[in-house]
Order: sequence, then C-alpha cells, then structure tokens
Amino acid sequence: MEAGLPVDWLCINTIRTLAMDAVQKAKSGHPGTPMALAPVAYTLWQGVLRYDPAHPSWPDRDRFVLSVGHASMLLYALLHLTGVRDGEAGGEAVSLDDIKAFRQLGSRTPGHPEYRLTAGVETTTGPLGQGVANSVGMAMAQRWLAARYNRPGFSLFDHRVWAMCGDGDMMEGVSNEAASLAGHLRLSNLTWIYDSNAITIEGATSLTFSDDVGRRFEAYGWAVRQVADANDTAAVADALQTRADDRPTLILVRSIIGYGAPHRQGTREAHGEPLGEEEVRLAKHAYGWPEDAHFLVPEAVRAHFAAGVGRRGARLHAEWEDLRQRYRAAHPDLSQELDLMERGDLPEGWDADIPVFPADANGVASRDSSQKVLNAIAPRLPWLLGGAADLAPSTKSNLTFAGAGSFAADNPGGRNLHFGIREHAMGSIANGLALAWLRPYASGFLIFSDYMRPPIRLSSIMELPVIYIFTHDSIGVGEDGPTHQPVEQLASLRAIPGLLVIRPADANEVAEAWRIAVTHKSRPTCLVLSRQNLPTLDRATLTPASGLARGAYVLAEADGGAPEVILIASGSEVSLALAARERLAAEGVRTRVVSMPSWELFEEQPETYRAQVLPPDIPGRVAIEQAAVLGWDRYVGSAGTIIGMRSFGASAPLAVLQDKFGFTPERVAEEGRRQAALTRAAGKEALP
Repeated sequence: MEAGLPVDWLCINTIRTLAMDAVQKAKSGHPGTPMALAPVAYTLWQGVLRYDPAHPSWPDRDRFVLSVGHASMLLYALLHLTGVRDGEAGGEAVSLDDIKAFRQLGSRTPGHPEYRLTAGVETTTGPLGQGVANSVGMAMAQRWLAARYNRPGFSLFDHRVWAMCGDGDMMEGVSNEAASLAGHLRLSNLTWIYDSNAITIEGATSLTFSDDVGRRFEAYGWAVRQVADANDTAAVADALQTRADDRPTLILVRSIIGYGAPHRQGTREAHGEPLGEEEVRLAKHAYGWPEDAHFLVPEAVRAHFAAGVGRRGARLHAEWEDLRQRYRAAHPDLSQELDLMERGDLPEGWDADIPVFPADANGVASRDSSQKVLNAIAPRLPWLLGGAADLAPSTKSNLTFAGAGSFAADNPGGRNLHFGIREHAMGSIANGLALAWLRPYASGFLIFSDYMRPPIRLSSIMELPVIYIFTHDSIGVGEDGPTHQPVEQLASLRAIPGLLVIRPADANEVAEAWRIAVTHKSRPTCLVLSRQNLPTLDRATLTPASGLARGAYVLAEADGGAPEVILIASGSEVSLALAARERLAAEGVRTRVVSMPSWELFEEQPETYRAQVLPPDIPGRVAIEQAAVLGWDRYVGSAGTIIGMRSFGASAPLAVLQDKFGFTPERVAEEGRRQAALTRAAGKEALP
C-alpha cells in the first residue's frame, strides 16, 4: 500500500477492493458501479448521513436507498465497514464472511439488496427505478409524520432521504413519474444522487439515451447540482451539503464505471461481470493496494468510520432518544400512537365502527360498500392513508370524514394522497410509505394493476402490508369494452407468492375483507371490487360473512342430504350461483354454494377444513367467475365445469355481456344438472 495514503482514500479503496474481490469470488456480479461510486458513497456516509450503525432502525435516521441494486456490494461494504449491527440477531449485519459468501445460498449478501434479510437495507432494489420511487414515499412519510407528531420543542421527525441511482433508473418510466410528483410536492427532504457513467449492458448510453437529465429535473421543479468527477470528494461534499429549502435535489455526478481497472474502466464489460483475476490485480495496483491481498480491511478503516459516522450517529441518536422520552411525558397520547406504529399494532377498537349491512336485493356496488368501511376504519387508525391514480371518485377511495384533508406541499398532514395518472409510481411510493411505518392503500381499476405489477410483486417480497383497492373488476364494466374489462388480471395477481387477493361477494364480505387486510401486519392485500351493484345477501338463511376469513366457506347448503353438485364462485358471481341453486333445488337437485373470495386464505386452511367445503367424493362441481379460467381446475377437477372468460370482453351493456358469455342462472343451472348427474353416476359405481 502506498506510504502516506490518506485515510479517506484508504476507506474508499477498501470499498472498491471488497466489491471486486466479492464479485470475483462469486464469479458473478457488478463490480463497476461500486468502483466508480465508492468516493461518493463514502463522502455521504462518513460526512453527512444521519445514521447510527449500532441502531440501524432508529426512527429518525436518514434513509439511504441504493436504487442501482445491482451495485449491492457498494452497500454491503458500507454496512460492514461502518459496523452496522443486526438488532434482532445480534452481531454484525454484514460480516466479512458474509461478503465472502456474496450471492451464495443462505447468505445475507444476495445479488440485490433485500429488505428484512439484511439489517441496514432500507428497501429491496434491483428492478431499476423502484428504489428512487420508494424514496419518494419515504420522503412523503417523513413529511406526514412531522406534520402529525412534531410539536414545538419536539422535532421528532427531521430526517432526510437519499437515493443513489444511475442511467438505467433515469430511463425507466417509473422514476420520471415519481420525480414529477416529488417536484410537485416540493419534497426538500429528498435527494437523488445520479451516477452518470454513460454505460449500460449493451454499451454506451448514446445508443438510446440523449436526454439532458439536469434540464429535465429542473422542469420537474428540482434543484440540480453538478459534480464533474466522482473522485473529487470536496466537490461531492459541497453538493451533498447544499440543500434547497423548497424543492428536492438532484446531484448529477459524472463517473467512470470500473474506475481503476485499466482495460475495463469505461466499458460495458465493467458493468455486470467479474473483472478477471489479472484485471483485479492491475486495478489494485492502480489504487496502491497489495495486489495479492483478498478481502483486506485495514484496521484504520474501521477506526475511521467509527470516529465519523459511528460517533456522529451515536450522538444524534442519543439526543433523539432523550427527546423521545421527554415527548412521552409531554404528549402521551401521540406517543402511544407512535409506539403502536413502530410495533405494527392496531389501536384498541379500530374496527368498532365497521358497519353491518342489512339484506338488500338491490344491493350496493362493492366499491361503494368499501368506501363506507374504509371511512369507518380510518378515523380510528390515524396512520391509514392513501389514494388513487386520479380515480378516487370512481374507485370510491376518498377519505371523507372531517379533517382527512389532502396531502400537499402546504398540507403534509393530509391523508388523501393524489398520485395523478401514475399507477406505477403510486405502487412504488406506497411501498416507501409502508417502509416508514404507515399503512398505505393505493387504488385503481383492476385492469391497470398491470401498470403497477412490479411494485405489487416487491411489496410481497418485502412483506409490506400495503392495501390495493382494485375496482371495475370484470366484464361488469360493460360499455367501456375490452380495453377496460379485466380478464387475466385475477390469475396474474393470484400467481404472486404471498399476495392476498380477496374478491368479496357482497357488502358484508367487503367488511370482512377490510378486517383481514388491516390485521395482516406483513402481507399485502388486493381488494377486488365491482362497479355494478351486488345484492346484499340475507344472512338469516345463509352462513355469516365471517366465513371469508377462511378463504372459502359453505354459503348455502344443499337441501335434503349430501350435495350432488357444488357451485363455487367469487365476487359478483356468488349471487348468480345462488340464483342457479334455487332453480336446481326446485328440480330436486341437491346443490351447495361455496363462496370463495380468496384462494390464498383457503389454501392456508387445514386439509380437513378444505375437504369439508369441497368433499373429494363429490365430483360434480361448477366454478363461476368473470375472469380467465386459469387455475380453477384445482377446485373443480378434470371433470368439472368452469364458466369463465376464454376471450376478451366486448363493449355492450352488462346484461348483454352476461348473456353472451354465459353468466346467467340458466347456463349455471344447465351445467349444474350435468355435474349432478356425474356425482350420481360416481355414487352408483362406488356401490358394491
């Protein structure tokens, strides 16, 4: 190592060499961006970041989001060198052994950072654009928390949000949606650090990208700072410490990907593959590093980080904890709310006002009953907030009680969030809000869930309790036609592991669906709701709607003995199944109706319960759902019938569409007769 190498550069080059060594040992990964951005990340963490490595979940810490998740070794090196602790497991969040196990099964250093897996990782990143959009949600959450809980002399929430991003983030549409909204909301607590290295996997960005990003962000209402060289740590520090009072900040940093590797720097090869042993040696030589040393961490590096971010963070955290204790005495009610939020618990009596809906043959659209339930819950759950992608009047997702208000630059305590026509950013921002303790909901038409599938998937990976309110759930949209009639979306959402999808049959099932969604602390939920009215079922003669908690339940039992046919349906088709049952019963066909609002909840029930609802010895089954038939075979078997959508819809009044596609009592009864005959035949074959 070169004599007299300043300790700052000793730290920076330790980050670089750890990244190179880890990628080389794993034989896969992305070394170039950590090598380029090490000076920027070091300057931020060591000199600016409000962060206590000993307590990485401290509520008023600054958030650092690595939106360029492929550069994960940059973050893992920082977590290791700054001594971030794992509060739950104890010990280091990322040990040197963890770094040596980079990208290996069971390690805490996966290829892309994963929230919950590794302490100090604020959000799961990798799909480009998601991290920066999450950061907008985190910045909004800080604003909301400050508006609700800060009091004179008690500034409990005063942190900043930093996101490190790259050319790929800037190309992704979600980043532009999120940046536009952040500028509109004047989120001055938000800074994006844009690494402009002009390289992508295919080569130079000039192949596809010639935006003047700085001018674009100025048009969004951001303050823009420029750093000509990522290695100019003085210029980086100046940019980091210059904060606009009335707008978010973009720091545009020019860097050389793979800096220091003589044959790879500035090339696409430095982006996403190991440098090779010889190139690693040459890069270490360029840094003045021992060429044959692997995973070397000089003791002076740990000591320097401990004296910098470690000491500063410990002091700031201790000051905050003292403030928090005094706040408990001065504002006990608000303090109790914060304790509940931090634990993910709910206030006592949060569901006391959820209505019970009387039987009504005319009924109500489930989007309308949802709004009534939402507005019964929200006043008792102050940190429940959300909105729609410009569709709140249609999705009925507005909070209408006194004091709810709209979140805005001049009203950050509002609880109605207006995302604009930005479904993708809405989903990602909702994830950011959930990562900051809040309970967000995001609303839109079910058809447009496709526009926000990436953040829905990530909310499930991260186990975030985001609630998605999706209305206009079927061909019930009618005249709007196939562009707005969801067909394949239910199957697509049900395919996401861990995601809870609930399609309630009437207003009382809607109430139970909300109860389930809110009580899940670590699971996202999709509420799939109708535009058209659904009869409110007469529960005096049927099973209570509380059966929804088990995913599927026997809503109406067969008269006069064991069922000969089971009609299974979700949502609006449950009342259709009941109408068909009346016809079949009049003909002497013993018919059971099963309401199945949630496949996921049903699959989680004991096998004995599932067999009670769908007895294996009754083959006669009909499934009815105004959606793609994919997946229903698991419940009807190879001989059963599925009345569903096998094509796109059409533009016509709902009654015409129901007739065209077979969603009528006559068609269901016809299939029921045929399936009942199948059960009878099977029974005769079983006789000795």
